[in-house]
Amino acid sequence: MKHAIRPTGGNVVGIVPPARPPATDGQGPRDVRGDAAPSRAGMLGEVRRHLAGGGGALLVGPTGIGKSTLVSALADEYAAAGHRVFACCPAETERHLPFLGLIDLVAQGADEVVERLPEPERRALRSALLLHDVPIGERDLLCLRLAVLHTLRLLCADRPGLVLVDDAQWLDKPTGELLAFVARRAGRLAPPLRMVASVRASFGDPRGTGGQWREAAGLCPAPVLTVKVPPMSAAELAALLADRFGRSWPRAQLARIHRVSGGNPFFAVELARSVVESGAWEEGGHRSGAWEKGGPRGGALPIPQSLSVLIQKRVSALPRGTRETLLMASAASRPSVELLRRAGGADLAEAERHGIVDVTADGQIRFTHPLLSAVIYAEAEAAERKAAHAALSQAVRDPVERALHLAKLTSGRDRRIAGTLEDAAAVARRRGGLSTAAHLGELAAEHTPESERDAEVGRRLRAAEDAVAAGDYALARRLAHLVLETTARPADRVHAWMVVMDSSGQALAEVEEVFPRAMEDAQGEPALLAPLHYRLSWRAWMVLGSAEAALEHARRSAELAALAGDRVTELLALTKQANIEFFLGRPDAEQTLRRALADPQEPQVMWHHNGPIYLKHRHHLLHDRLEEARAELRTLIYGVRQRGVVESLCLSQFCMSQVEIHRGRCRQALSLARQSLDLAEDSGLSQGPSWYALALAEAAGGDLDRALAAAEQALQHSESDGDLLFLPRALHAEAQVRLQFGDAAGAVRILDRVRRMENGQGLGDPAVRRWHADLADALAGVGRTREAADVLAEARAQASRLGRRGVLAVLERSSALVRAAEGDLGAGLDGLVRAAEQLQALPYRLEEGRAWLELGALRARMGDAGEARADLLRARTVFARAQARPWLNRVQAELRALDDGGPGRGESGGRRAGADPLDVLTDIERKVAVLVAEGATNREIASRLFLSVKTVEAALTRTFRKLGVRSRVDVARVAVSGR
Repeated sequence: MKHAIRPTGGNVVGIVPPARPPATDGQGPRDVRGDAAPSRAGMLGEVRRHLAGGGGALLVGPTGIGKSTLVSALADEYAAAGHRVFACCPAETERHLPFLGLIDLVAQGADEVVERLPEPERRALRSALLLHDVPIGERDLLCLRLAVLHTLRLLCADRPGLVLVDDAQWLDKPTGELLAFVARRAGRLAPPLRMVASVRASFGDPRGTGGQWREAAGLCPAPVLTVKVPPMSAAELAALLADRFGRSWPRAQLARIHRVSGGNPFFAVELARSVVESGAWEEGGHRSGAWEKGGPRGGALPIPQSLSVLIQKRVSALPRGTRETLLMASAASRPSVELLRRAGGADLAEAERHGIVDVTADGQIRFTHPLLSAVIYAEAEAAERKAAHAALSQAVRDPVERALHLAKLTSGRDRRIAGTLEDAAAVARRRGGLSTAAHLGELAAEHTPESERDAEVGRRLRAAEDAVAAGDYALARRLAHLVLETTARPADRVHAWMVVMDSSGQALAEVEEVFPRAMEDAQGEPALLAPLHYRLSWRAWMVLGSAEAALEHARRSAELAALAGDRVTELLALTKQANIEFFLGRPDAEQTLRRALADPQEPQVMWHHNGPIYLKHRHHLLHDRLEEARAELRTLIYGVRQRGVVESLCLSQFCMSQVEIHRGRCRQALSLARQSLDLAEDSGLSQGPSWYALALAEAAGGDLDRALAAAEQALQHSESDGDLLFLPRALHAEAQVRLQFGDAAGAVRILDRVRRMENGQGLGDPAVRRWHADLADALAGVGRTREAADVLAEARAQASRLGRRGVLAVLERSSALVRAAEGDLGAGLDGLVRAAEQLQALPYRLEEGRAWLELGALRARMGDAGEARADLLRARTVFARAQARPWLNRVQAELRALDDGGPGRGESGGRRAGADPLDVLTDIERKVAVLVAEGATNREIASRLFLSVKTVEAALTRTFRKLGVRSRVDVARVAVSGR
């Protein structure tokens, strides 16, 4: 742990480490922080420049290398410059205590704004900060994330903010997840929030080339500048030691200190201090022995053994009572003067005078370096450590911390301690600290008496379930396998097998052998077979690619669940059954969905993305009821937000984005897709669906290059997950973008694969997967018109049987293009007229625009310039209202080509040079114009582009001149409509 500093700017919230440990020279403590070492100055400058341009910074290096000095310097500089600085430096002993880092970061400043938050967010934040007794439930986590984001926004409304997290590897997981959520949105705040973290390199990897530090990058907004803090050179150490001890050093001694310390400044100072105190400095050398035997000790820190001895030597000079109190402080998660007083500890003034600890103004005790705390605890006798934990267990007031201390008191089995640990796990679970709950539950199982084997198994299973929910799949599987090794009870074994299945995530193929073993253990019991068949349904579709097999398992699950009285599994299975029946084009799907929607409902299923409410919106889409689908999703999103189920919110936003594309609201679709992706990344969910949604939204209303990149990301994630259910959709997204680029051959290659996969799975409803018209368009584009006609005929037969009017209208447009490609321009013209009229009566605005676009292009090809222009202008009106930029660009190309006396599309599908009126602008001017079109203010544009407001104003002035306009409204009109 580290002691607090108070930068001169006075704007620091929380704690940051000292620049250097206080030193003594016989005249008492003195401030010897000074400036950063010379080579550190360059690193600080690099970090400052990067922060000014946007993004975050990550400082990486082994313990004692100087990361804390750099963090402290940044805190002083930014506070003095008027920034509000939020800082924390967690310790290893704190990593299992949920939201401790959050308390350090915002507890002081939150009082200023907490009452201005909405009630759900205020309640969640106050609970996390331990300001009242109502615990955080699992469903409040989303409210808490929004509360932290809004708190930082309010606190930084009048000045920029800087978040500093030192020793991020010890940050508790709930706080880490909150900061990762904030980091994804830091650049969008006005003014933007800067974030810097430091992290200790892994043991055996002192240069920080890999290991745990990579996870800390998620605490910083992208792009992340990673600064590997290097060891000091001999010359730098000479300057440091001369400053610290007020004397120059013989070259031989400096060389030895540099070699033994490895250039680590903290190690070097401790070694040098020993030299001075032993009198070796006057002798101009050192005594052989301990130094030459130095080497890394076991554990997570690369600490030379000699350094541990030296630290012990410093501590042993203190009075016995002080040493015992320091041991209690090292064993406590949040040592304070009041806590140690209640535990019977002595005064630490002597330890503070020796530079071992620092006592803050509010009574918190911080070790001047974590090595001191670690060595003091590690070198104590077992009996001494137990005595410290015993005293602390009586003194602490938090049940979670008390349970952790009690667990240290005995390595054997104890009914009372096991019960206390189980209760503490429940508290942590209610607070949202699922990883802490899993850890405590595991300890509770280990302390359960052997005579209570059923209780031990139950505690271990609950810990495994907590680990799955927390995303700690390795722990979940280990605990599940322990259960399987120690119990023969069918129910326990089946639940353990389900933990193994659920902890595989999307990679169900990796646990293929688990399913038959679980079925064998179920022994024909309906209550156990029902949830297994439900999971077998997912396996059959995702891993085996068989919708028919998946349907059979879903039906069996629903039947068994009804027999066993398991309404939750029954509802999930019925929903799954209906979903597969819709995919297969079965008429029974409507009735199955009604059964899933019938009362009684279960709240945990009602708002779940695998529940019937979620499927109901898809049912509306099949029948072209876009407004009803949107209304269902809005209700679902509202309910999910109140309950904080992040995965369901992520997927609901993903679906809403697609609905908005259909409705011709491209800007809203882009926003929803980005929100879905943010949630997926922040929560560790599968990102394939969100990247797919973003690809479609970019292709409709954004940028085709970004759309292609997003489609490739969706494909990569789906293939990595082995998800045969979603993979065809990711492929379809890429094919759609390639079609817009004019790459018909590439689209055919991809869509042929989609056709093989989905037909192989039994797809029977073209409204469920709408790739048929795109495949026909691509086939016509490469001259394979007969094959295109066959694709359309099959899809039309299915759509007619099921009454899919929207699909039939789009197929009509595609059929007309095929006829025109075959040379029958008259039939093609008539077909496009019918398609345009049909789509006008349906709610699919972009499809309507595409029909007018193709009709205008065909009329131009036939030489009817007047009618062609009228149709193209209709298309432009539709696309302008939808803010569909890529389609507007294509219409503009057709109109310009018409003015030039020829058709507009060549091999590139209409992406001609000069087609975009914004081409006259520079890159910065173009970005400013696009953001103006989105309604952003100059300050918001400056924040998003990491520019000054004056730079934005100047760019906007040049944009007015180049475009020949006089107002922001005119800029928006040109940017959106291409006028």
